Amino acid sequence: MKKQLSSFLAIIAICAVLISCSSNSPKVTAEKFLTSIYQLDYSGAKSVSTDDTKKMLDMYEQFTMNLPDSMKQQFKKIKIDVKTVKEEKDNATVTYTTTDFPKEQTLHLVKQNGKWMAHWTKEDTKTDQGEMSTDQPAMGDSTGAPATPPAPADTAKAK
Repeated sequence: MKKQLSSFLAIIAICAVLISCSSNSPKVTAEKFLTSIYQLDYSGAKSVSTDDTKKMLDMYEQFTMNLPDSMKQQFKKIKIDVKTVKEEKDNATVTYTTTDFPKEQTLHLVKQNGKWMAHWTKEDTKTDQGEMSTDQPAMGDSTGAPATPPAPADTAKAK
């Protein structure tokens, strides 16, 4: 009985360590940032963002402030699917899709003070051709209108 209890406590300790380590992973940070931005929860997105990203989010928050409630409700239905995470030292690139735009998109992250932070700048909202992305449908909008607010744009290179 004592041996079983020791084994059980060891398993719980290992699980606690794994959970605490994984809560600061690039994937968890990207999921929090992307879910927050698509749901127009800018304070949630800012909590895992670099200072440059927070400035971008302030701009988008002002832009989306007067959106109709019906459009805001459509955003909340969007789901994020993280496809890959590539980590190199203090940088990471996350590839993801959304339920309203299945083309792969990327999000860059950097490690600051031991924590992964989304690093999304004005340059990340541009396509490979150097123009603002307008080919992505608006979140929750099937009309093909430009994204409102623009989500991190497709920066993945064609394979």
